[in-house]
Amino acid sequence: QVQLVESGGGLVQAGGSLRLSCAASGRTFSSYAMGWFRQAPGKEREFVGSISRSGGTTDYAGSVKGRFGISRDNAKNTVYLQMNSLKPEDTAVYYCAASKRILGAVLGGAYDYWGQGTQVTVPS
Repeated sequence: QVQLVESGGGLVQAGGSLRLSCAASGRTFSSYAMGWFRQAPGKEREFVGSISRSGGTTDYAGSVKGRFGISRDNAKNTVYLQMNSLKPEDTAVYYCAASKRILGAVLGGAYDYWGQGTQVTVPS
């Protein structure tokens, strides 16, 4: 069982930056690929990015590529989502998720555990 707790959300002006953190419980954090997803009001949950178990491989949605970066610190059981050049369309609840796969995945169904989410708001 893995428990995930996101933090770092808030309100930021367009063009600004924010870093989200996702802290995982347990001693097997490095056994999980991690993903970030988001869900805006009235929209379906969408993939943001993922990172492999080792941190050596990352993948991003086209809408955030070049602006967002994912990293992880396995010693701290934490994965990060650095968000730069934020836009109003980035407004959403952001969720981290853990997958038993070696590499991350785009589909939410590939993930076994989910956090409760943290709100990110970028006013227009």
